[in-house]
Amino acid sequence: MIVSVSRRTDIPAFYSEWFMNRVNAGFLLTRNPFNHNQVKRISLLPQDVDAFVFWTRNPSKLIPHLPKLDQLGHRYYFQFTITGYTRELESSTLHPLKAIDVFKRLSQTIGKEKVIWRYDPIMITEVTPVEEHIRLFGKIAKELSTYTDNVVISFADFYGKTERNLQKANIQYQDILQYPEDLQRLCRKLSEIASQYGLSITTCSEGVELSHLGIGKGKCIDDNLLNSIFGISIKDGKDKNQRLECGCVKSVDIGVYNTCLHGCVYCYATYNKGQANNNFKKHDPSSLFLVGDSKGFEHFNEPIEIQTSLF
Repeated sequence: MIVSVSRRTDIPAFYSEWFMNRVNAGFLLTRNPFNHNQVKRISLLPQDVDAFVFWTRNPSKLIPHLPKLDQLGHRYYFQFTITGYTRELESSTLHPLKAIDVFKRLSQTIGKEKVIWRYDPIMITEVTPVEEHIRLFGKIAKELSTYTDNVVISFADFYGKTERNLQKANIQYQDILQYPEDLQRLCRKLSEIASQYGLSITTCSEGVELSHLGIGKGKCIDDNLLNSIFGISIKDGKDKNQRLECGCVKSVDIGVYNTCLHGCVYCYATYNKGQANNNFKKHDPSSLFLVGDSKGFEHFNEPIEIQTSLF
């Protein structure tokens, strides 16, 4: 079992204490995001977890705990997002120079093969036109070139909730996938920059074909990478719960929507800032759940070695 930590929120940035409490206990409880009453128990015992895949913009609070994960025998790698966007788009993320410093520290701590740079989603707005993306990508790639082997890109998806937040923030935007010439020009330059700095560049969950520009289709939950780094063979196939274009293998996500506090107006996972703040206030690091207390679930306080479900 691969545990995704997490597509739905930034657990390393905001919930590291809770995560390590649950690792030490050997399990946690999650709720189905579409059915609050459906609760599942997830084992976090090393013999049950093939690997953790961390998604983050700031792993600073988790880095001191990594020796403990190593001691327990856990395997892991990081998807680390740095875009350098303005505060209009990302109100509370690390300053890009600080994020780059943290990236370098993480890479030096665990090895560059375990830290993947994400430059995504690519948002075309009045403050981030194509030329600005080329500039930002080039500056960040230069800084990270000896601290990672891989960079992942994707293009913003404009769900209804995303569009409403962008409009509320008075941000003018466009879907670059609807402008083939701009898309090709941007991707050609990003590929050239990646090649210049020795980075392999792939897309995340994109149907558009860019292989002729040297950009392949990637897997964020990557069985091949796990085999390369740790020598483990993952038998699970494609994750059927993800989009058709997604190449990820099956994983269990332990995050909760509307719990991230980075303030990215384009985010599909946290689309209600008020709800995110309220959920954060409900967070208890000692709870079995990421959000809310464990009242009524006290009988689950002894770890077991298998994943079970209450319903």
